[in-house]
Amino acid sequence: MKIRYSTNWMGPISIDWYKQRGLTKPGFMTFKDQVIETVEITESYSAGRIDVRDGSDYGDEISLPPMRSDDWHTFSEWLETFETDDVWTLDQLVELYERANPKIRWSKE
Repeated sequence: MKIRYSTNWMGPISIDWYKQRGLTKPGFMTFKDQVIETVEITESYSAGRIDVRDGSDYGDEISLPPMRSDDWHTFSEWLETFETDDVWTLDQLVELYERANPKIRWSKE
């Protein structure tokens, strides 16, 4: 049986995560003729896991650290088309992906 992979988005969902990394700027919006101060995210990130479908009831999972959201989307699309004969590590998946795609921009933790 072939091993299939797919991403499962889990965050980050806290504005504090973005603030701690300097990825926000002040913003403003108007609501009922009042100007309200907001916080805008300057770079969107996504994190979660890779679900490994191996034919068993539950499969396995691989932790997926935060990366730029646009990289998450292209990596996710690529994973949906990829399969292996045995389970690969995150490093193996990323190395092959980056051979034909731009390097993933990971969060600087």
